Amino acid sequence: MGIISYLCYEMRNTPTIPLIPLPERLRPRTLDEYVGQEHLVGPGAVLRKMIETGNISSFILWGPPGVGKTTLARIIANQLSREFFTLSAISSGVKDVREVIDKAKSGRMFATAGAPILFIDEIHRFNKAQQDALLGAVESGLIILIGATTENPSFEVISPLLSRCQVYVLKSLDVKDLDTLLNRALTEDIYLKDRKIEVAEKEALFRFSGGDGRKLLNIIDIIVQSFPPDAPVRIDNQVVTDRLQENIALYDKNGEQHYDIISAFIKSMRGSDPNGAIYWMARMLAGGEDPLFIARRMLILASEDVGLANPNAALLAEACFNAVHQIGMPEARIILAETCIYLATSPKSNASYMAIDEALAMVNSTNDAPPVPLHLRNAPTQLMKDLGYHKGYKYAHEYEGNFVDQEFLPDALRGHKFYEPGNNAREAEIRKRLQAYWKKYNY
Repeated sequence: MGIISYLCYEMRNTPTIPLIPLPERLRPRTLDEYVGQEHLVGPGAVLRKMIETGNISSFILWGPPGVGKTTLARIIANQLSREFFTLSAISSGVKDVREVIDKAKSGRMFATAGAPILFIDEIHRFNKAQQDALLGAVESGLIILIGATTENPSFEVISPLLSRCQVYVLKSLDVKDLDTLLNRALTEDIYLKDRKIEVAEKEALFRFSGGDGRKLLNIIDIIVQSFPPDAPVRIDNQVVTDRLQENIALYDKNGEQHYDIISAFIKSMRGSDPNGAIYWMARMLAGGEDPLFIARRMLILASEDVGLANPNAALLAEACFNAVHQIGMPEARIILAETCIYLATSPKSNASYMAIDEALAMVNSTNDAPPVPLHLRNAPTQLMKDLGYHKGYKYAHEYEGNFVDQEFLPDALRGHKFYEPGNNAREAEIRKRLQAYWKKYNY
């Protein structure tokens, strides 16, 4: 049992005033205590099966903060009785990785429970050399790698390592999960269960937590500690708001506002305010944020919010990401600022974003996908041609203006319009051309 687990155990079984924060006091030790992620750990789900069978392979947990990535890795190691090593990608280097691998090699002949588990937090921050150092040990099964990341691993995890790891997506906790955590804190925590605590309103608690379980427990801790030790505690929306404003430094002691600030940054660019956008960018840079994280967010915004209103935005954002990757800070701040201001001052359109989401929603809404019309099918063999594949297809370049009116959707979707051009100069030109081409879509 690690020191934190031991202290948490002691706190749960000793009625003293806690020195350990509430999230650590309530950290689950088994899957039955774990809250959320039913799609991964519920009955019959993939990770529960992995634990029950003992047949574990390397994987990466991808999800927002406070949803239980680290806890889940510890539970798996504990329930499988595996030796557990942990590294943080922020503070560890190649030397640390090799030391863990050496320990795994030296303990291999004595191991009875299987390969040890190496948990790497923020694995997306490992550079290529650090990830390369892991590759051989993961490939040979010397260690089982469990990575945790708040970023899409396909961006920063090298392909050879990613191909050897399944990626599991964790979701923000919903209201039911947060309510379970709240009740558990008030009824099971050795300190809080003896306090007279009334929860009159929960809306602000859940809103400020943003689906982050750790944040919710930290908020409860702050509020309870703001009352005298023997006084009754009444929690309502106003109390939550007031206490967090009074204790903002404590509230953000672990970077809790990270996602609030990136949200303000994105919303400022989306709202075409370069002043707000550059201010929030400065806040992130001054706070030590990974500049590639900022560049990645701008690349996403260029497609999601600027889109076809200014197609050059995506090109500039991609160039920004590559340049930041190559030169690093402090010079990268200038490139980031230039791109930030360009995106903020660009015309906006989410038409492409809306089009793909509507199309995906339609595809996912039915198990009976309509077949591809015969004239659009490929016909590489004579049999396929005899069956009518490709018959009636009109090659657009053989017609005036390189266009000919023909059906490209399945019969069941004839006339359905997914793309609606945005209200901007660039897409006004697109609308005009589509109106000339497609009468049936009513552009």
